[in-house]
Amino acid sequence: MAAATSFSPSLSAAASSKSLKALANPSPAGLSLSLGFLSSSSGSSRALRAAAAAAAGNGAGGSALGARMVSVPAVKPLAPLDFETSVFKKEKVTLAGHDEYIVRGGRDLFPLLPDAFKGIKQIGVIGWDSLAEAKSNIVVKIGLRKGSRSFAEARAAGFSEENGTLGDIWETISGSDLVLLLISDAAQADNYEKVFSHMKPNSILGLSHGFLLGHLQSMGLDFPKNISVIAVCPKGMGPSVRRLYVQGKEINGAGINSSFGVHQDVDGRATDIALGWSVALGSPFTFATTLEQEYKSDIFGERGILLGAVHGVVESLFRRYTENGMSEDLAYNNTVECITGIISKTISTKGMLAVYNSLSDEGKKEFEKAYSASYYPCMDILYECYEDVASGSEIRSVVLAGRRFYEKDGLPAFPMGKIDQTRMWKVGERVRAARPAGDLGPLYPFTAGVFVALMMAQIEILRKKGHSYSEIINESVIESVDSLNPFMHARGVSFMVDNCSTTARLGSRKWAPRFDYILTQQALVAVDNGAPVNHDLISNFFSDPVHGAIGVCAQLRPTVDISVPANADFVRPELRQSAN
Repeated sequence: MAAATSFSPSLSAAASSKSLKALANPSPAGLSLSLGFLSSSSGSSRALRAAAAAAAGNGAGGSALGARMVSVPAVKPLAPLDFETSVFKKEKVTLAGHDEYIVRGGRDLFPLLPDAFKGIKQIGVIGWDSLAEAKSNIVVKIGLRKGSRSFAEARAAGFSEENGTLGDIWETISGSDLVLLLISDAAQADNYEKVFSHMKPNSILGLSHGFLLGHLQSMGLDFPKNISVIAVCPKGMGPSVRRLYVQGKEINGAGINSSFGVHQDVDGRATDIALGWSVALGSPFTFATTLEQEYKSDIFGERGILLGAVHGVVESLFRRYTENGMSEDLAYNNTVECITGIISKTISTKGMLAVYNSLSDEGKKEFEKAYSASYYPCMDILYECYEDVASGSEIRSVVLAGRRFYEKDGLPAFPMGKIDQTRMWKVGERVRAARPAGDLGPLYPFTAGVFVALMMAQIEILRKKGHSYSEIINESVIESVDSLNPFMHARGVSFMVDNCSTTARLGSRKWAPRFDYILTQQALVAVDNGAPVNHDLISNFFSDPVHGAIGVCAQLRPTVDISVPANADFVRPELRQSAN
């Protein structure tokens, strides 16, 4: 994640928040894994349109159209994503009336990995950090630019030229049958041509994210036709993947769910190799997607409820509560602690309806008031964000931002700044220091209403855009409450956001203020002005088919929650701080 100028890689620089570093641990017999490192100029529906037009014609503007809109199930059919595997057991699940197919994971499946990787003699992993230490039985080869100062770090970690575990990056790519390109998104955008030119015919390019496809599409390009292209995309940040993988050594099935996609398959092996990769990561279950659907939902989701939107929500509500006379400590408890604690735990295990049903009669009224006022303002920004991602605009923004990390055109460098230095987050340090072990915070009805409205609005955008329910639920619910919110609960907003990829960190910083602003200027003003509750909206929340789909997914949930200790050593080095 740490940026490096040109080709000056650092062993502590993470490639992607979803980089699949844990693959270095399982050891299929006879498999050689060589690891290279590369870094560049970054670290690391119509229904809605029609409703908007109708509202505009009636004198409504912006999120005011929400007063005339009702959340309804998607009318666009969801494309079935079936696949065939000769190695693993495929299982059908039905989510909200739609059949999908998954592969369950578990360490008991590791003996199948040699069959999944049949024909693969060498895996080159391009992108490495301290999480990928030399602790496995697989031969790991680090590839670095000649003269890189990272050679000293590599040697200190036990790698050397003498034993063949330290070498050149391009040599690594050229000699590999499977190349796992886990460098940052911006580095992929700057170096894809050279990567492609060094891949041998019929080799396989493995991605942990569909960003590169989006970048290529924005320029009217595609991958070379003589290679297979696959993706395995864990639904959580890299530290979550690693942490749950390690926890899974004691409890079979612990891990982060993953999606997989096969974009090109030149020899019929791509699906089994992708599934093998996902199983090797410890994914409790793996569901199918396409690279295009993955990058749209993933980049969008990071800017939405996963990172950016939840940051904007808690900032807006903390400010409101304190301005209305609530103490700072109580306001933090009723925002951050509430969302990352009891709300996340309840949604993870019982679903969103359980949050509402846990409230008193008066609390339910507060929830409905907040939900009704917040749903469409949240959807307004989410809709814009999705279309920016789908059009390539947001992808281009990421690439350009990465280039502004360094001096150019006579202008100074502008790396990312800190996001946890304001009064609110200092209060958070004090609150966490006094928090009893295991305390999940209060269930504050107004905060719950805003957060659940945000979650439902994101679900509806993805549904209207034709994403599968498995992808919708993972990108809008599971990843939020099971992978990301626990990090904010442990150490605040930066500990959550800045353990993610550069793409995610940039997007969170860009979009969080948009959610803060629209909630403050529209949703909270509507509440203060006594706007009536939209009972159709509330009724549709109760009856939405996504609740049943979430229930099915909950049955696939691993039996262990992620543990984020105060002295976590599986996170970015600069974030290894005190418990506060």
